[in-house]
Amino acid sequence: MTTVAFLGTGTMGAPMARNLVAAGFDLRVWNRTRSRADPLAESGAVVVDSPAEAARGADVLVTMLLDAEATLAAGREAAAALDPGAVWVQMGTIGLPGIESVCRAAADTGGVAVVDAPVLGTKVPAEKGELVVLAAGAPELRDRVQPVFDAVGSRTQWVGEDPALAGGSRLKLVANNWVLTLTNAVGESIALAEDLDVDPSQFLAAIKDTAVDSAYAHMKGAAIISGEYPPAFTLSAAAKDAGLVAQAASDAVRLDLAEAVRARFARALTAGHADEDMAAVYYASKR
Repeated sequence: MTTVAFLGTGTMGAPMARNLVAAGFDLRVWNRTRSRADPLAESGAVVVDSPAEAARGADVLVTMLLDAEATLAAGREAAAALDPGAVWVQMGTIGLPGIESVCRAAADTGGVAVVDAPVLGTKVPAEKGELVVLAAGAPELRDRVQPVFDAVGSRTQWVGEDPALAGGSRLKLVANNWVLTLTNAVGESIALAEDLDVDPSQFLAAIKDTAVDSAYAHMKGAAIISGEYPPAFTLSAAAKDAGLVAQAASDAVRLDLAEAVRARFARALTAGHADEDMAAVYYASKR
């Protein structure tokens, strides 16, 4: 049986961990705040007190943490405890410098390989095992990590062989740029509808089943109209990702929409919506 060490049991990580247990993996989980990992014991995971304890003897290390700083802090400790030949699968969104640092940290161990494999999807797809894995790693590692990906996702898109080139993370930032822009467009359009005395639900009805329709627009639009924002993906995490998009772009490209999106998330954070779903960026349109 393959043993997986899983670091990070937040909104996305916890359901991913449950799906790994359900798929038959021997799973050890760690989270900085242990109380967020403890419920996974009921699913069959072993909850441990340190990244090193999770990693000791594991075949695969999965990191699903908020940012590069958290990933490197926990990942370095865990990687040092892995046996030579183990694989570190980095699945969070940590930006290009982040995955480069992960590769260097793994190289320092002298025997741990890396697969760059961020995921597309939020809480519900994570719960259903329907994430899309954007992976870059050596061909000889793919058969070893594919069962892990199959347990948490509906599809794996391999985009490169060298994780240090960050093919998965680059594609994730492109996709996130689109998602964050769409979320802001829905929020702003609903705010405009309200300002023009238009029922926002009529806006969603008008675009339904047209060439410009989007299931995502209806999902986020429904949250905004209801005024309830249980987090599928928190606004603070979305703001972090917006910053990573801006960080990754070179001087050769102008990302006017991305900069506006980043500013809107910052305003919504200042207004107190950090822990709500990112659809609460709607409040950035309010004066």
